[in-house]
Amino acid sequence: MKTWQYALMVFLGGCCYGVLSTFVKLAYSAGYSVTEVTGGQYLFGALLTWVLVMFTKKQKITLNQTFKLLLSGIPFGLTGVFYYQALQTLNASLAIIFLFQFVWIGTLFEWVFNKKKPTKGKITSIGILIIGSILAAGLIAKSDVALSFHGSAWGLLSALTFTTFIFLSSSVGKDTPPVLKSAFLSTGGLIVVLLVYPPVFLFELPVLIGVAPYGLLLGLFGVALPPLLFSIGMPHIGPGLGTILTASELPVAVTLSALILAEFVSFSQWLGVVIILIGIVAGNLKLKDKIESVSIQTKSVS
Repeated sequence: MKTWQYALMVFLGGCCYGVLSTFVKLAYSAGYSVTEVTGGQYLFGALLTWVLVMFTKKQKITLNQTFKLLLSGIPFGLTGVFYYQALQTLNASLAIIFLFQFVWIGTLFEWVFNKKKPTKGKITSIGILIIGSILAAGLIAKSDVALSFHGSAWGLLSALTFTTFIFLSSSVGKDTPPVLKSAFLSTGGLIVVLLVYPPVFLFELPVLIGVAPYGLLLGLFGVALPPLLFSIGMPHIGPGLGTILTASELPVAVTLSALILAEFVSFSQWLGVVIILIGIVAGNLKLKDKIESVSIQTKSVS
């Protein structure tokens, strides 16, 4: 595959996360709880990935590799847990801003762990993305945004764990087939979610049947596809560029909220969407040269 195709994989992985908020709101409006929605999402998502494994070429991996991949799935599951906790006390538009901080935390991770100092161009791109995210989330147009300490802490933790997941996707299990790697990552995330949100809904057949359509959609776009796409693309582009590309999440979330939920999206929010896309492009203008440098430096991490 060519370098731009790997970048496209990561970009699409970010787009998948942008789909989630719309279907979560639909599930909540149908009367399902956080426990049922989150548990259903990770349960059905993990099942989908293992179904895919059944149709791929079998390859043995060591117990040590399996353990590392399961551990790498922990921040994946924690991201959902922390983000939902943040939503308990924060406005949705503010919570997503805290989660969006992964765009600069990823570059910081790359600097600390891969010894790759961010370029001026990357810093500029991150600045553009942050400005765009504030506009796209509607913080400028809304005056009723309330800030809470606990909500802010949970939101920042979700950004940290999401960055950790992206970083691990680029460095752990590089020789493991992407589908199998994705299955173990999603299983690690599922274990964490089930520990936090006990799946009591599994024993209530009407609830399980009702939440299943939402769980399948959320599982596909939130659990099955992102780890698979990241497993393919991240090792070739690195976490710094990867977090910039996954900023595609917010434009997709805003667009779908307007098209499917019929929510009002102001001009400043659409402007923010455009600015985010400009920031993503700005961060990848010299993608090929940067990827060659990243691929050399990340070999030492695996």
